[in-house]
This record gives sequence, structure tokens and C-alpha cells, in this order.
Amino acid sequence: MHFLDKIVAPDQLDARLAALPRPLVFTNGVFDILHRGHVVYLAAARALGASLVLGLNADASVRLLGKGPERPLNPEDDRAAVLAALESVSLVTLFHESTPLALLARVRPEIYAKGGDYVMESLAETALVRTWEGRAVAIPFVEGRSTTSLVQRIRGSAA
Repeated sequence: MHFLDKIVAPDQLDARLAALPRPLVFTNGVFDILHRGHVVYLAAARALGASLVLGLNADASVRLLGKGPERPLNPEDDRAAVLAALESVSLVTLFHESTPLALLARVRPEIYAKGGDYVMESLAETALVRTWEGRAVAIPFVEGRSTTSLVQRIRGSAA
């Protein structure tokens, strides 16, 4: 399979999900500038199950998050392609809302994973996944690795 085949349009999602081995892990995020922290996190998420489905914030969704008018730096198609090329990622699909709740309800994973910088008990996603007896897992955050810090360093050297 070519890595771009891992990028799934909404109308193909149900059939592609049915073909994935279980248990299924779901995570989501912007992944604007892919860095070591992201790669470590995604590998750890995949290790929790047999497949990893990644809900990627579409460009419009990123703007809803208030990350700044210039974000995302990389457009959704580019971010999706880079993520799909990772061995740990089984499938990538976009969502356009500010949260992945609707997509998460559609995927119904056994495990919902987020980085350790999130308080799992405070997330609506955690409550939702527990309604079908799924579990929510916080993966340890890789300190000193973030897209925001990379952008700040780049801007500082360009000044």
C-alpha cells in the first residue's frame, strides 16, 4: 500500500475502519511541524493497540483553536501526507470542527490517546469514549519538543 492510501475521505471512512485490526487506538491533533515529540508520541499510541487512527485538524479547524493567524504553517494536505508516511499511523482522516467528538463517536476506538500535556479527566473525549467502555490514556509528554517552541526559535533567528 502506498502511504497516501492511508489518507481517508469521510465517505470511505466506515469501510476502511472495518478493515483495520483491533484494538483500535484513536488520537487527534494539528501536527503542524512534525518533530521528535510527535513521532515518539505516535509510536507510543500505536503500541497501545493493533491500529492507530489519526484525526487531523483541517486548516479551518486549526484557525478555530486560536493558534494565530499564520497557523497552520503547513496546509492540511501536506500534514496528512507526512503523517500517513509514518509506520505507526494506520489511517489519517480530517475533521473540521474545533474538537474531534463527532469523528471519535464515528470511529468508536477501544483506546483514546492524547499527549501528557492534557488532563484526560477534563476532556469531553474521555467521557465520550467511556460511554462504550473504551479507555482514555495520557502518553508522557516529551519535554522541550513543541511546534510552538520551534516557531519561536525560527522567528527569533530570522529577526
